[in-house]
Amino acid sequence: MAGRPAAQPDPTHRRRHSALHPGAWWLWSLALGTAATRTTNPLLLALLTATSAYVVATCRPDAPWARSYAAFVKLALVVIVIRLVFAVALGSPIPGTHVIVTLPEVPLPEWAQGIRLGGRVTAETLLFALYDGLRLAALLICVGAANSLANPARLLKSLPGALYEMGVAVVVALTYAPHLIADVQRLRAARRLRGRPDTGVRGLLQVGLPVLEGALERSVALAAAMDARGYGRTADVPPRVRRTTAALTLGGLLGVCAGTYGLLTAEGGTYGLPVLLAGLAAALAGLRLGGRRSPRTRYRPDRWDARAWLVAGSGAAVAALLALAADRDPAALHPGLVPLVAPTLPLWPAAAVLIGLLPAFVSPAHRSPAARKETS
Repeated sequence: MAGRPAAQPDPTHRRRHSALHPGAWWLWSLALGTAATRTTNPLLLALLTATSAYVVATCRPDAPWARSYAAFVKLALVVIVIRLVFAVALGSPIPGTHVIVTLPEVPLPEWAQGIRLGGRVTAETLLFALYDGLRLAALLICVGAANSLANPARLLKSLPGALYEMGVAVVVALTYAPHLIADVQRLRAARRLRGRPDTGVRGLLQVGLPVLEGALERSVALAAAMDARGYGRTADVPPRVRRTTAALTLGGLLGVCAGTYGLLTAEGGTYGLPVLLAGLAAALAGLRLGGRRSPRTRYRPDRWDARAWLVAGSGAAVAALLALAADRDPAALHPGLVPLVAPTLPLWPAAAVLIGLLPAFVSPAHRSPAARKETS
């Protein structure tokens, strides 16, 4: 008599629990973005962008919300173009001697001193705008990497109870862009299959209206689902606990602001770090007490394992080393404009940026068996 077949483990369950904690992806991405704000060297910014792109290509899961990285890259390119256009039209505070072109200048009244329309366009002005635009573009691309790598629903489950309501609003806002992009791609593909134009003003209008209708229907369904699940209910907490929570949270945030200001100024270097640490401790204690007002449970909570520490630590290392390089060798991280100096790639800051590639080897993408057969 044949025995009973053994129960096979659910591969979806196994892949879900082997996925990386979403908070680690956000910490890694924000750390890379922080590193991008410490330099205007286009070579380092390009290396930071390439690092995030490689990690996204290696670790991005096959999900609708993970397809928004290309949209952030396009937005970054638009930001660079807009920054250059403003520099050409409105000028720049950088004095330049290498004139590229002279545009007709529009005279402005006296109250608009410091602003000009047209005039000389110099190479120094364009390079200053390009470096500034590249820095903002790298920051946007790093945020796009977090949107493509971190599951927003799992990120919401990982928030403390005191931040649950605010986290819901943030996660809904962050998931709007991926769903919007997926709707636009689906509708454009449907119009192409029907032989209808999907470009130009007419195509944009005929695609935009169904996308807007779908967004409104999704918002109504989301509101109904949140209402059915009791969103917004709070537990009874004694008044003294509420007052203590408010005092700790407000005092902690004020301490964080004061400590950060002290670290950024030369006069507050002695008290900045202790005040910052005390503020963080008070704010965390307030968040823990505030979680009592939001009674909820977590089903299969995500674990912060060793891989999460490695991913978050690699991003923190990049940010810390770039901040140290900006303090030790500012000329390498901020190429000169007056006089013009060609940017060079500093070796050890570039090696520090490459530490951000660690997530590609620690947490590769978990694909379905069908996807693995297609790629093999």
